[in-house]
Amino acid sequence: MRIAHLILTHADPEHLERMIKRLQHKKADFFIHVDLKTDITPFLHLETLGQVHFVQPRVNIHWGGYSIVEATLNGFDYILQTNKRFDYINLLSGQDYPLKNTYEIHQFFKQNPGKVFTEFQSIDNEWTEAKTRITNFFLTDTPFFGSTFLSKLLTVLLPSRKLPKGMIGYGKSQWFTMSTLHANNLVDYLLDYPEIQRYFKHTWGSDEFFFQTMIFNSDYKSDMVNDNLRYIDWSEKKVSPKILTIEDADKLVQSGKLFARKFNSMVDSKILDYLDEQAAISAQNLPTEEEED
Repeated sequence: MRIAHLILTHADPEHLERMIKRLQHKKADFFIHVDLKTDITPFLHLETLGQVHFVQPRVNIHWGGYSIVEATLNGFDYILQTNKRFDYINLLSGQDYPLKNTYEIHQFFKQNPGKVFTEFQSIDNEWTEAKTRITNFFLTDTPFFGSTFLSKLLTVLLPSRKLPKGMIGYGKSQWFTMSTLHANNLVDYLLDYPEIQRYFKHTWGSDEFFFQTMIFNSDYKSDMVNDNLRYIDWSEKKVSPKILTIEDADKLVQSGKLFARKFNSMVDSKILDYLDEQAAISAQNLPTEEEED
């Protein structure tokens, strides 16, 4: 079971280094996309860890813009063009951290091949607050003075926008783990139908519904598992999830998830130490990398 960890980041190379070291495995590579606005220099030393690659071309990411999807797709392209055959692509942010040891993570995917682990709800019937993200017109990736006003004006003047090719909208969380079969088929499909990307470029927050919508409306709908394998705390009801601390330790360990977000070592590094200790304890008496099948 070979995993490609695709990591989107823009800050805190020290935390990223710590996360990579925790996830290092002979059958794991790390593909890092650093936001084009960010100086990549402080990250370059990570290549010395081994099996670390930097995704090119880099994208200037705007929050809520299609640029996040574009960066992810660039990562897909970069991974699929390597000379290694990966079974899964695991999308992470630079503020994530594993809750399990590497053996448990690799065994989980080995026992669950060919799936798409992602959160998804119907935008028409369940996640209805996201409906305007699709029907309205947005210029999020091309900001300029008056762009917000122009977006609202175009929304009023133009007919209500509908997903292309009669698609049904599904989504919820940006983060997922997808088999490379699905990633490859998605990339090929977008090459055949460029109008799909043109449509999504003028939605808002498409990173939270683009991939779910594409897979749900494909022949691979039955491979979707409604679980993104991440612990994320939205209890504070802000635009970003809660920063996890040592106070969340029990919830994290008992969650059964493989990963969690988000963390900030400047706020609390004790939780990371605790998770490392728990992973080391659970790894006792487990096979080493050399002993694995």
